[in-house]
Amino acid sequence: MASAKITFLGHASFRFESGEGTVIYFDAWLDDNPTARLRLSQVRKADIVIASHGHNDHVGDSFEICRRTQAKFVGCYEMCLVAEAHGLELGGDAVPLNPGGSTKIKDVTLTMTQAHHSLSMSPELAKGAPSGDEYFRPDGAVAGFVLSFDDGVTIYDSADTCLFSDMQLIGQMHGPQVAILPVGGMFTMGVREAARAASLIRPDVVIPCHYGETMGQPADIDELRRGVEFLSAGTKVAALEVGQTLHYTASSFRVA
Repeated sequence: MASAKITFLGHASFRFESGEGTVIYFDAWLDDNPTARLRLSQVRKADIVIASHGHNDHVGDSFEICRRTQAKFVGCYEMCLVAEAHGLELGGDAVPLNPGGSTKIKDVTLTMTQAHHSLSMSPELAKGAPSGDEYFRPDGAVAGFVLSFDDGVTIYDSADTCLFSDMQLIGQMHGPQVAILPVGGMFTMGVREAARAASLIRPDVVIPCHYGETMGQPADIDELRRGVEFLSAGTKVAALEVGQTLHYTASSFRVA
C-alpha cells in the first residue's frame, strides 16, 4: 500500500521516509536549531539530503549529514558548488537542479519548483577567505521541491516563499497529497496566504512550518484551519509538534 512517513524536526526541517525505506532530510538544521531535538550525531541513515536555499536555518547541517551517511545532496547548481567546497563531488555526491528540473534517486523523483524569497549564502557555509561581499552573493535559487515516490505518494514542500498563483500549476502538474507550507508571516507567507495556497494546490493534508514563538514568528493555526476549511474543504491541517510523525497512507493519515 502506498505510504510515507513525515517527521517534523523543528522550524522548517523534516525527515521523510518512503514506503520502501528511503530516508530524505529536507532543510536539515539540527545542532544550532533552538526548536530541534534531533542532533547531528544522532543521524544514522540518510539517502538524500535536500537544501532549498543557502540560509543557515535551511541548509544547516546538510553537507555534514551527506559526509557521514554517503547521502546524495540535492540543490541548485550554486548550492552544489558550495557542497563541493565542503567535500562533496559535484555531479556525483551533489546533484544540481534548476526550477523545472527533475532527478530520480532510488524510489523518488525530485522536481525543483520556483519559490520567492531572498537570495544569499550564509557566511560560514563558504570555504576560504572572503573578498568583499562574496559570502552574500546570490546563491542561485530559492526553491520548493516535489517528491514523487514510486508507490504514488507525492509531497510538495514549498520551502520559504510568499503565495504565488503558479502553486495551482504545481498542484495540477504533480497532484501532491501532502503540502508543507510556511506560515510565519514575517519572512514567508502567513496563515491567510497559506490557506489560499491550499486552495490552489488541493492536497489531502497541509503541514504548517516556519512559525512559532521561539523563532519570533507566532501564527494562529486555528485561523489557518478555518481558512483551509472555507477555501479547500477537502484539505485538512496537521500541525505537528517537534518529533511527531505523520503517517500518510493512500489518502488518509494519522499523527503519532
